[in-house]
Amino acid sequence: MLNLTRNILYEDADILVINKPAGLVVHPVPEQARYGAGPESISEWFVKKYPQAKDVGEPLGDIERPGIVHRIDRDTSGILLLAKTKEGHECLKEQFMNREVEKIYHLFVYGNLKDDRGTINLPIGRSASNFKKWSAQRGARGEKREAITYFQVLKRLPEEQATFVEAKPKTGRTHQIRVHFEALHHPVVGDKLYAKGKPPLLGFERLALHARQINFKDVSGKEITVEASYPEDFKKALSMLN
Repeated sequence: MLNLTRNILYEDADILVINKPAGLVVHPVPEQARYGAGPESISEWFVKKYPQAKDVGEPLGDIERPGIVHRIDRDTSGILLLAKTKEGHECLKEQFMNREVEKIYHLFVYGNLKDDRGTINLPIGRSASNFKKWSAQRGARGEKREAITYFQVLKRLPEEQATFVEAKPKTGRTHQIRVHFEALHHPVVGDKLYAKGKPPLLGFERLALHARQINFKDVSGKEITVEASYPEDFKKALSMLN
């Protein structure tokens, strides 16, 4: 049985913040929900631990998403916010809608990023070649939605042909960081969808993306900052920086 109690980073009466392990889904995909297959999800663990939060949140089609205000990809580790009460859910939802939540990600990308810092301002649409992918490049189909990511190089690894980067997405599009760095021709290390065919680097067997920090306000309006420690694969990769 999944137990994430040790992964709790912050908790009050309305809001919970956890350090999500890589490989764990936030809520069941339709096939898992229908047949009960696959790994237990964050939302399933959440309801077992906080049964009073079962009706908090908004469903996605047939998928119940108790407590879910935002999501991070299965292979991304790090910060995830959950709402324990309807007041907490409304409070966080409003902040996300108004782009008042600051999210900070750390990641490794392939190659040597040219600029030390910059802004990626490229709208995102559906990929024309793969229905699972999104695209910020020419040829993207469907409605293109505004997407802005700020980035700063933290360290260059010339011998490894990689760059360690901090990214702050201003908007919250699906796969935004992954799509934006692919558009720069520096996809995230280990990204099997957007860096297909590229060799694994730095020992990563998954997407080298970690939700490092989040800044938000609690129900009373108090500013809260939470940081998630690095998982083991990030620690090993970072040891190469020295």
